[in-house]
Amino acid sequence: MIRSRIAIIAFLLFAIVGRSQSNINCLSVDASGLYSKAFNSFEKDLFQHYQFGNDSIKTYRTFLAEVASLSLDLRKLPSNNSIQLARVFKKKSSDPNSIWVKLSEYENHEATKKASPYTHPSKKGEEEILIFNYRGGLIQCLKNSSDSDDFQNIIRTLEEDANVSTSLIAQRIYYIPDDKFNADEIKKFIAFDIYYSILMVIEKAFG
Repeated sequence: MIRSRIAIIAFLLFAIVGRSQSNINCLSVDASGLYSKAFNSFEKDLFQHYQFGNDSIKTYRTFLAEVASLSLDLRKLPSNNSIQLARVFKKKSSDPNSIWVKLSEYENHEATKKASPYTHPSKKGEEEILIFNYRGGLIQCLKNSSDSDDFQNIIRTLEEDANVSTSLIAQRIYYIPDDKFNADEIKKFIAFDIYYSILMVIEKAFG
């Protein structure tokens, strides 16, 4: 009888812990609310552009497929609000807690500089490549909160070598199975590491 009670209590504790982990809001690491505003703007852009109704998986997968194939229409997709937010992120890239850092200053000094489909190596007088800080608080929260082994493995790979093309990252995320793909952690990763990373490169084209 006592053993059965202990088993029930243990099961309830496990369920509570599991539920609390899945409800972690990683965007709250930013007290200013900027991350939440940016994510909401990203989703609004995505659903208005692709118009698949509430089909989240189809909307996100279509976006990733276009990034991977370099066929994304960057003239029509981003809203002015998202462009302005990208500019804010770009200005904050020199802050200690920025979620983007200069490639040259990234902790992995062994990473070699190479061009990605949306960036190019910096030359004298040109801006340095900004990469997502895969060892920072936001991405670590997303990784540790996710129950997708595929997603966690992708992040671990990027922690070792962050200079991976945006198209390749999009391709790897695209193939995460549906039952894991629709998680908030993966959607937020797509928003920041793919969408806003691209917008920070192209924002000058919007005047």
